[in-house]
Amino acid sequence: MHKRSLVSLAVAGCLAPTFVSAEEAAALEPISIIGDSEDARQLPGSGYVVDSEQLDTEGTTDIHQVLKTVPGVYVREEEGEGLRPNIGIRAATAGRSSKVTLMEDGVLIAPAPYSNPAAYYFPTTARISSIEVLKGAPLLRHGPQTTGGVINLQSTPIPTEKKTYTEFVTDERGSTDLHAWHGDSSGDWSWLVETAQRDGAGFKDIDRSNRDTGFEIQDYVGKVRWQGDRQSVRVKMQYSEETSNASYLGLTDDDFDNNPNRRYGLSSIDQMNNKHWGIDLTHVFELTDAVQTTTKLYHNDFERNWFKLDGGGQYVDAANAGNANAQGILDGTVDETGLEYKNNNRAYESEGVEVNFDIDLGDHQLQTGFRYHEDQMDRFQPVDVYDQVNGSLVFQSTNAPTGSNNRFETAEARSLWLIDSWQATADLNVNLALRHEDVETSRVQYADASRNSVDETRSNDSSEWLPGASFTYDISNQWQVLGGVHRGFAPLGGGASRNEEPETSNNWEFGGRYYGPGNLFVEAIGFYSDFSDKTENCSVGSPCSNGATSGTFKTGEAEVQGLEFQLGNRFSKGDFQIPVDVTYTYTEGEISEDNAASGLNNGDQLRDIPENQFSLRAGLEHAGGWDNYAIVKYIDEMCVSTGCNKTGTDLDETESLTVVDFVSRYPLRKETNAFLRIENVFDEQRIVSRLPDGARPNKPLTVSVGLTHEF
Repeated sequence: MHKRSLVSLAVAGCLAPTFVSAEEAAALEPISIIGDSEDARQLPGSGYVVDSEQLDTEGTTDIHQVLKTVPGVYVREEEGEGLRPNIGIRAATAGRSSKVTLMEDGVLIAPAPYSNPAAYYFPTTARISSIEVLKGAPLLRHGPQTTGGVINLQSTPIPTEKKTYTEFVTDERGSTDLHAWHGDSSGDWSWLVETAQRDGAGFKDIDRSNRDTGFEIQDYVGKVRWQGDRQSVRVKMQYSEETSNASYLGLTDDDFDNNPNRRYGLSSIDQMNNKHWGIDLTHVFELTDAVQTTTKLYHNDFERNWFKLDGGGQYVDAANAGNANAQGILDGTVDETGLEYKNNNRAYESEGVEVNFDIDLGDHQLQTGFRYHEDQMDRFQPVDVYDQVNGSLVFQSTNAPTGSNNRFETAEARSLWLIDSWQATADLNVNLALRHEDVETSRVQYADASRNSVDETRSNDSSEWLPGASFTYDISNQWQVLGGVHRGFAPLGGGASRNEEPETSNNWEFGGRYYGPGNLFVEAIGFYSDFSDKTENCSVGSPCSNGATSGTFKTGEAEVQGLEFQLGNRFSKGDFQIPVDVTYTYTEGEISEDNAASGLNNGDQLRDIPENQFSLRAGLEHAGGWDNYAIVKYIDEMCVSTGCNKTGTDLDETESLTVVDFVSRYPLRKETNAFLRIENVFDEQRIVSRLPDGARPNKPLTVSVGLTHEF
């Protein structure tokens, strides 16, 4: 058997885990869907792992910056800090990450993954130990979003012995980050307590205001694990709070050119407050030497109130069109009455149970199981009315919530799956997958604040079978080909009406891998997705291409195709090691047929998909421990709304951006390291987003220093 085939057989366990003792099973913590970087390079499908070494080296706390180094993943920045991620994968576009399956330790983590998947909550990147991105047919093991990909964030694992870790970082604007954890193992028991404390100063200045544009985050995690002879139990609890002076109001293009870090005084009272609490229990039981069960129970609560100006984009749009009165209102030199500041107050619940059976049949490694899931969103959003008088905001009244500001949405979902990882020959590994999603959603919209009168009700029931197949074939010890096809699915959400059909797609991939001498690895994968009726999820934070801010917008038949490329190697030169990693993604996404209902036509470009994206990570590591790294990231302009290529204006697209970061780490002693991090070395700022209400910049040049200590 080829060496590569042996590795392929081992990696099949990432999709259908091989069987281990209860002690080993208990040590598989946090819960993985791929494994490490080497495992990702053997999958019968495309995958990528951002490991703890990369996260520790680069030290970024912005999930957008991390994922820019992953092929096939697109991000649209918003406030420059990564607090509200917009992540897309291949044909799944980026708006509020609602078309991507998000998990932490294998548990769905979006506030309401079926009824309201928009990721207004996202785990604090500072406490994440690694990130797995799974694409292609193998993602059918997970869901509900199965078109583009799955992102699994792995939390800090419980140590095998007593250990404490601390990290402290500060930058030139006065921001501070503290990350600390302590854990131990003794006999059958092990545990971990952890916190991430972030105090960001912000980098924007608000007209006529002493308030900064920063944020405060407190995040706490606790884990306890018990392991016996044939079983293990792990309980994880998490609680976090965030206060951020964030706004939806951006800038006109002229004001952006003059000062991209300006904020209008109209946004001076905007603020997000949220709380997240979650608990999950994972039980692993070895029934026999050939059958193992994994059971997960989980519950998440998320509450948020984003108090902010509603409809500020109308002034930005008018000012961009040359309206001097609108520009005066933004500048504070013209008075305005009836400004509405909405309490975007919502409460989410998400809970479920998942049972998976791993069955070892020799050449066939089977996974089969089910998940029952419920989630809900309660929206109760009163509006405060202010007037702008002589550049100051003066409170006038409060309007009670009715209609779309006062509604309750639910989802109930049942999922089944059967996965067969089959080592057909010494060189051929075949992965066969079948998933079923049955989703019921509902919405009740109220006409009065007391909820005694119903304004509107909606409901939807969808049921989809999602088959898939993929393979790897070892041509030699150095060359491997892979390919696959699967059916993609995206639930419509709680606002769907009875006769609406969910988004489905046929998704293909084919590529090759080269395992060269030393550490050389090269991979190129082409992908193609065909939609019969592509949809956009509408929200105020990510309005649909037709301007809608709730429900869904069907854009019609569409095709997305592209190429992902990655190259990695490590060179030796005297006392130096030189690691180099390159990724590149080329993507075309277009409407493929005229659609009278949506008003879109063949050739209209899809939103939130850059044509080209590139990253280069290069290091210079010395045997004495002084390591230096440069990270270069490029992303093309993107459409803000579908069809921007035919509007004849730059106001419908973002700008391309190249950013260079530099990191230097030096060991002060065995347990202590000091580091210098320079983000955006050349201080390049571009319009990285125009949603929801105007032009927005990326983070400017930022210099930070820090210390890490283990004992």
